[in-house]
Amino acid sequence: MGCMAEFLWYIPNQVEPGHRGDDATSGHNSLARLTELARLTEEHGWGGALLGTGWGRPDTFTVAASLAARTTTFQPLVAIRPGYWRPAQFASAAGTLDQLSGGRLLINIVSGQDNLAAYGDAEGDQAQRYARTKEFLQLVRRLWTEEHVTYDGEHFGVTGSTVATRPLAREGRPHPKLYFGGASEAAQRVAATDADVQLFWGEPLDGVAARISRLRELEAELGREHQPLEFGLRITTLVRDTTAQAWADAEARVATMAENAGDRDHRWFKAVGQQRLLDLAARGDVLDDNLYTAPGKYGGGGAGTTWLVGSAEDVAKSLRKYQDLGITHFILSDTPYREETIRIGEQLLPLLR
Repeated sequence: MGCMAEFLWYIPNQVEPGHRGDDATSGHNSLARLTELARLTEEHGWGGALLGTGWGRPDTFTVAASLAARTTTFQPLVAIRPGYWRPAQFASAAGTLDQLSGGRLLINIVSGQDNLAAYGDAEGDQAQRYARTKEFLQLVRRLWTEEHVTYDGEHFGVTGSTVATRPLAREGRPHPKLYFGGASEAAQRVAATDADVQLFWGEPLDGVAARISRLRELEAELGREHQPLEFGLRITTLVRDTTAQAWADAEARVATMAENAGDRDHRWFKAVGQQRLLDLAARGDVLDDNLYTAPGKYGGGGAGTTWLVGSAEDVAKSLRKYQDLGITHFILSDTPYREETIRIGEQLLPLLR
């Protein structure tokens, strides 16, 4: 199974420098710097990288298009939001970028918190939000694979719509893979029928096993029409030459986070998946072999809430256990991004291939 696994990195797409403790270099957002990071992923064994989205960041799709033009194998995993995009505009833009890049595009659909009013969007409660996401996924797939599409949904509609520039289809890949997150029941029901890859954050093995089991039940119960759902893990990996050095550095970093803990963004903490991660600390600072939960107490959010800590061998052993559960997509990261793209690419990835 190992040969099929996809290993992606993370490239910060932020106006403010110093994301999650990254080096606050001048020009951190310039095309030169972002291109350097993307090319480093190519040179050090990564399949590509996730580019985050949100109002108040550079436009993710534009960044992805720029990086695709300056690389040869780099796959941008572009995070996008229904509502910021309408389905037909998105299907056309993504089909074009996929063609121009030789079929390198990956898409991550995000339904979480954002400043929707800033771009003229609004959404209802959780049920409505996921109903809209479901329509978006269904319609984009149809626009990528059919002609003269007419669709009259509650949230989106098109009439006689044909996307002129289709994604580059190849065997087993009719269009870019659609990654999707979300741990609520509503989110899981959408993933089970309409996503290609369900992304998990760094939960312990028992939590991930339970999530996979639930999603497989939902696939059967709801009747999935596509290839079976695949699974991915988005997590911070703190790797050092020795186990002792890794833990010393991890604890020192958490101590610094504790000193600066006054400035957490509480919008995050409404999400079911985020709450699941924050609750893990009650079970202990270290779960499984080396899943460190303390960062979540001091404002680590999302993929920064729990970390896998240790030597390359320690972290590889843990990631192989996730692989044994059925995870085939890994999105890893640590800061400083430049240095860790190289270190983790050289030390960890060969142990997983």
